[in-house]
Amino acid sequence: MNQFTNLDAAETLFFERELEHRKAQTYDVIRAPLKAFELIPVSTEAGAGAESIVYEQYDSTGVAKIVANYADDLPRADVKGKEFVARVKSVGDSYGYSLQEVRAAQMAGKPLEQRKSNAAARAQRELWNRVAFFGDAANGLPGWLTNTNVPSAPVVAGASTDTEWTTKTPAEILKDMNDAANGIVALTNGAEIPDTLVLPIEQYSFIASTPAGTGTDTTILEYFIRNNPYINTVTWANELKGAFAGDTDGFIVYRRDPDAMEFEMPVSFEQLPVQERGLEFIVPCHSRIAGTIIRYPLSQAFRRGI
Repeated sequence: MNQFTNLDAAETLFFERELEHRKAQTYDVIRAPLKAFELIPVSTEAGAGAESIVYEQYDSTGVAKIVANYADDLPRADVKGKEFVARVKSVGDSYGYSLQEVRAAQMAGKPLEQRKSNAAARAQRELWNRVAFFGDAANGLPGWLTNTNVPSAPVVAGASTDTEWTTKTPAEILKDMNDAANGIVALTNGAEIPDTLVLPIEQYSFIASTPAGTGTDTTILEYFIRNNPYINTVTWANELKGAFAGDTDGFIVYRRDPDAMEFEMPVSFEQLPVQERGLEFIVPCHSRIAGTIIRYPLSQAFRRGI
């Protein structure tokens, strides 16, 4: 008698699938974080119907002087104002399900795939992030790094004659950071006090793991935060890599305050009612943005070449 049982192809496949263990968790592709909304305050106050966002800025003028008791030539003080306008633009994408996908999900008693909605939301967040940092000149949307009113300059070369931090001493790197932060205070006579410094991730990792001097375990980063009188937060953003003139790396020192700068988003991500098109059901997705508005450019400084 035959001691073995031969399974046909269909039976073999069934047997193999019975022995599989499928993980409950999925392991989706990991994407780089979008840092704009950690670093830039967001305003939604304009409302869904806004076509433009207008803000006003006023400055006072005039001087006083010592006068005689009966003087009639008193100096005049006055106020002058400017108006700034930012246009609001729509952002859109969509996702959909076929008729058969809807019926199969209903039969299986399972919800429709949430990942499609997540993908549409991620696509919009990526565009918001790009506009927040770099603007969109074709659509008239201002960006953070493309604002020409923010003071910008290369860092000075070190003893090696290069500006890159990997060629500089810890003291030279600390000078670059301190000069940028302290320079804002000096330029504005103390009217602006920066509190945050943002670096590309490579340079952030470098100063976070490099000792500030021989014979100490205090890193350059720790030493800077401990000793600079103004900066209390140092962080990183992938977007700063190669983002400055000449495709160079650079860093930003700024006052992280919604009064100083905001990313205007009158409408955040919304999913509109399902639309039936042939044998597919489409979900339109929509948002409204007006870019990054920097009301006080002297509250910031860009430094490049690191």
